[in-house]
Amino acid sequence: MKKYLVLKPELFLLIAAAFGIAGCNAGVDATTAPAVVDAAAVDPAQVVIEEPVQDSEYPVFLTYVETIDGLYTPVGIRKPAGDGPFPIVLFASGNGGGGMDWVLEATRNQSWTQEQFLKAGYAVGWMRYRAEVELAYNKYDGLVEDIRQGRQLLNRGPLEYEDVISIINHVKTLPYVDAERVGYMGMSHGGEMALKITSEYHGLKAAIASEPASHEFLVLTADDTAHVNPESGLLDIESMLMRESEKVRDRINLDIALKRISTITTPIFVQGRNTDELQGIFKVSYELLHESGKEAEWKTYEHDVHGFVYVKRNKDGVYAPDPVQLDAVKDSIAFFDRYMKQ
Repeated sequence: MKKYLVLKPELFLLIAAAFGIAGCNAGVDATTAPAVVDAAAVDPAQVVIEEPVQDSEYPVFLTYVETIDGLYTPVGIRKPAGDGPFPIVLFASGNGGGGMDWVLEATRNQSWTQEQFLKAGYAVGWMRYRAEVELAYNKYDGLVEDIRQGRQLLNRGPLEYEDVISIINHVKTLPYVDAERVGYMGMSHGGEMALKITSEYHGLKAAIASEPASHEFLVLTADDTAHVNPESGLLDIESMLMRESEKVRDRINLDIALKRISTITTPIFVQGRNTDELQGIFKVSYELLHESGKEAEWKTYEHDVHGFVYVKRNKDGVYAPDPVQLDAVKDSIAFFDRYMKQ
């Protein structure tokens, strides 16, 4: 089993300074700092920084996970008190990018939902992953790895959902995580990734696709309500109007969508939002799972905010979930309980 070094922020600064990383010794009091740091005792590939979280008894452990091609992506993991092993739910929100700053911001100001999971006995983690590549999922074949001149060779660049698979495999090695009870909860593009991941990877116990913008997975042809950004030439799907299931069904490649769904073995809870412009996509994502005989659940909610299931601090800096958010998070925990606490 791998060993993990947990550092307080001030100790991390000292070790970083010992490695000669510029700018990392700012704020360190040289009069109290040890004269020599034994850098040989530190494994740079396994450094974890512990940080307290405002108004919470559960700190966050910040680290970087190696992805398929050797690059690193940030995660922030929290766990209940004790040694575990605990079931864990990994959380994704929207498109990728943002790095560790994004993980810190989400942990500090968008973690009421995670707090409820922690209280229910789950470890949790905010994840970041590389940015979405528009339509790459449909342009290229599955990722293939080979060796050339003794080094890794890939047939294409890894995509964002493949970073998440790397993170899932990483958390299964943590000593306080039950490797057989790993769940995933993704919102918007993160919800679509629930479908992409489970279509080719079978290491999740259960998954939630909340407001899944699964236009790529369903191979949806946009209509004239989607606009192309003239500066980048990329499609603006946020302007699409796809509220009706019938309209969505008429514009997807059903054969490819069903082929992708056919390989899914993970139970999936699809969450909709009544007033969302993409509600038809959310609903069809569930309907095709259900019609294919998959373990799938559906519930839709009345709320004004896209991403309502992840409660944010309000302008006064406090969490004040409304009744719909309370209901949605309760439903989410109950779903995972059915599959991960049996």
